[in-house]
Amino acid sequence: MTIPDDRLSQIRHRFAELEARLASGTLEGEAFVASSRDYAEVEPVARAAEAVQAMRGELAELRALDDNDADMKALAAEEVARLEAELPAAEQALAIAMLPRDSADVRPAMLEIRAGTGGDEAALFAADLFRMYQGYAAQQGWRVEPISVASNDLGGYKEIVANVTGTGVFAKMKFESGVHRVQRVPVTESGGRIHTSAATVAVLPEPAEVDVSIDQNDLKIDIYRSSGAGGQHVNTTDSAVRITHLPTGIVVAMQDERSQHRNRDKAMQVLRARIYEARRAEVHGAEAEARKAMVGSGDRSERIRTYNFPQGRVTDHRINLTLHRLPEVLEGTGLGELVDALIAEDQAKRLAAMGD
Repeated sequence: MTIPDDRLSQIRHRFAELEARLASGTLEGEAFVASSRDYAEVEPVARAAEAVQAMRGELAELRALDDNDADMKALAAEEVARLEAELPAAEQALAIAMLPRDSADVRPAMLEIRAGTGGDEAALFAADLFRMYQGYAAQQGWRVEPISVASNDLGGYKEIVANVTGTGVFAKMKFESGVHRVQRVPVTESGGRIHTSAATVAVLPEPAEVDVSIDQNDLKIDIYRSSGAGGQHVNTTDSAVRITHLPTGIVVAMQDERSQHRNRDKAMQVLRARIYEARRAEVHGAEAEARKAMVGSGDRSERIRTYNFPQGRVTDHRINLTLHRLPEVLEGTGLGELVDALIAEDQAKRLAAMGD
């Protein structure tokens, strides 16, 4: 995709304006914040545009060179060949930098994993997935903080909700939403038969409080006594909280903490993320359809990946990519290859759509 030089000049001019405005020292408060945000968005595009223009300019000069010196001509020809080989990659990088950004990409994320079909084995698989994301997050320098955990007797998770914070969390994690399927011999299987189980993953961008204003009159809050696994204290007080958001019907229950106040704060955090994602889905309905055509909708009802233990492979069905490195993927160290491939596919399809 070739971007005209006059468009590149416009980008660089816009960047120079922002740079001068920020350096002027006249901006304060919201105006400074807004200009800083614009600067951060435009800078990588401007740098890429500058590199492309420099390469194009150098090529034009070399091609126009009229020199009778054979050695100089040979050197110029070598430089032309090098620049012609490198320019397409620079132009591709520029086109990717110019793609519209999802405003949620810079957000931290709420990670929700739930055991699906398969009983105890599905819960064990849900725990495997959570450890996989912990390992991947550690590689990225992110922090993972569990908010709500419902375990089974074997150490699996019926459900786990966690905060993932760091740089570019949602941008890298958003394609993980969907049904993850495992094929293996469960620890509870004495006959050695392979079973298929599943767990659902949801990755929601976490909003700031200002992004989602919740009217307290829209909430139905129930307080009840905690039950189930959770320690010796769970049945002693009415500390569990269930919040229903009446306009959307979204329900969040929290009973991990002994403090009713802490459970309410955690429930509101999860509720805010789910409402924010529901509103994003409404606003970006057309974009969601386009994204579904690229690498899947991310809907939790959609089977996106299979982890096959007998064959030691992981297959992502959206991009037909199979890696025969199951242990590394489940440790998190090998997950990046899948994540990068999904991001690259998304970018390629969006570039193609822009070209059309």
